[in-house]
Amino acid sequence: MSLRFLQVMYRYGIKTRNEVLALNGLDFEVQEGEFVAIVGRTGCGKSTAAQHMNALLNPTSGSVEVEDFINSSDKKKRSKHLGDLRKKVGLVFQFPEYQLFEETVEKDVAYGPKNFGMKEAEALKVAHECLALVGLDESFYARSPFELSGGEKRRVAIAGILALKPKYLVIDEPTAGLDPSGTRSMMDLFKGLNEQGTTIILISHDMDVVRKYAKRVIVLEKGKVVKDCAPQILFKGDLHQYSLDLPRICDFAQHLDARGIHFDDDAINSTEAFAKAIAERGRR
Repeated sequence: MSLRFLQVMYRYGIKTRNEVLALNGLDFEVQEGEFVAIVGRTGCGKSTAAQHMNALLNPTSGSVEVEDFINSSDKKKRSKHLGDLRKKVGLVFQFPEYQLFEETVEKDVAYGPKNFGMKEAEALKVAHECLALVGLDESFYARSPFELSGGEKRRVAIAGILALKPKYLVIDEPTAGLDPSGTRSMMDLFKGLNEQGTTIILISHDMDVVRKYAKRVIVLEKGKVVKDCAPQILFKGDLHQYSLDLPRICDFAQHLDARGIHFDDDAINSTEAFAKAIAERGRR
């Protein structure tokens, strides 16, 4: 089972003076169970690609296949039952307020399960479980989602998607607006979901998060794939050509390397391993 982009082209504002080519023959595949990051400079097509994954956008040409569902430029080939796809592929937008609309937090999270036929009591139970997963307790249940902080809104939006138990979870800049502790707890949640079998597709500018959590990185440039590799390989190359920053641990390691202090890849795989390697070197 997989999610595949097959030579996808997408243009905004077709036949207008503002026409823009956003995806230019995008072609890649994500296998079920992977934890993949999609990165690249602003405007490279990341969010546009994400919206094709659950058919919020339809390709100008080419197709996106999610298991047996086809999102094609050809209406005759395009699958009809969007509800099945939306349960299978959960998309959390970069701006969570776009996904919030109910009068209370618990109603907002329960809306999806109810919409797919779950009884209200059961839907509320699922909502409470998912809110707990993202770190929001019962004091949030009756609050308006529009009165929350940016980070809290993001948590509610994620809980609403988790309530549908998607096989593929697409998260667009999920740590924006979160402090370091919130970022760690949120990403640990996604890591745990991935370990339980959920496919995670992370869109992020935060290379520290990408380095720590993703097992594979796809770099987009002008709407197409220009690099597809493990994070360790990406961070050894020239990131400036993609307008990406080095993770802080890799940046520190490179500064040490320039001064003749070398560490192997295993040593800089985590801050704990790096600290241990530095301490061992200091005892020699």
